[in-house]
Amino acid sequence: MSASELQRAEWLDPQFWDRLDRLESRHQHVRCEHSEARRGLERLSPGESTELREAWRRYCDVIAELDRAAAEFEALRTCGD
Repeated sequence: MSASELQRAEWLDPQFWDRLDRLESRHQHVRCEHSEARRGLERLSPGESTELREAWRRYCDVIAELDRAAAEFEALRTCGD
């Protein structure tokens, strides 16, 4: 048994500690991915940065339109019930 396991409150469910361990591991992994992505963005030239912003704006516009269309489908579906 590790020292960290000895420090864990015995009154808490072991499943809680398993979930916490998985969450901490996932959090660390995502933090590493975030750092890598940030470093990649920092390496962009000004022109590439402008292109990326424009592509992101177009992407957000398309997602918003998809959301509106999905809402209209849902409204149509629920009115038909």
